[in-house]
Amino acid sequence: MMTGPNKDHRFPLGKYDRLCFLKNIVKNPNIIVGDYTYYDDFENVENFEKNVKYHFDFIGDKLIIGKFCMIASDVKFIMDGANHLTNALSTYPFAIFGNGWEKAMEGKSYPKKGNIEIGNDVWIGYNATIMAGVTIGDGAIIAANAIVVKDVAPYTVVGGNPAKEIKKRFSEETIAKLLQLKWWNWDVEKITEHVQHLTDDKIEQVLKEMNKK
Repeated sequence: MMTGPNKDHRFPLGKYDRLCFLKNIVKNPNIIVGDYTYYDDFENVENFEKNVKYHFDFIGDKLIIGKFCMIASDVKFIMDGANHLTNALSTYPFAIFGNGWEKAMEGKSYPKKGNIEIGNDVWIGYNATIMAGVTIGDGAIIAANAIVVKDVAPYTVVGGNPAKEIKKRFSEETIAKLLQLKWWNWDVEKITEHVQHLTDDKIEQVLKEMNKK
């Protein structure tokens, strides 16, 4: 019985080592990745963690990525450690340099925007940048070179700098049905059984067919 690729393989395309199932590559415990999410890099898949920027252990923020996501080369995630004061007279980080400046942050703290959370079945295009605190909904598409500074709704296509909505992939009614379906949580045997449905563009017809089974 065919059940798709082994989710525990680092390189599901055999000898091609520039596409990996990401959860089997990452070492940082504050990067959490779902099954079958892949990362494709022009040079080396080890670049992924290098592109998770300002991710300091002492801050504790997380990058959380769902299942079946597609992440292109040079996608960058800017974590909370990049933040500076914005409401103070100066944004300069005096305290880190010491030598009389070490008390500059006493009784104060740098702003925290929180985790970056990526839903399921999200496609993030080449060289996109996702900023701290952003949540990207299931089924969203992030265009190449986009800089995402605020949340992206499910099944929405965004692009530009800053990223703005280009279009909804489907009607609101259909999106609601897809979010209820949550196909990415099915067992792999059921996904394999319905793999042709999952690649069909006749969405309403497919949803009716799948609901019969």
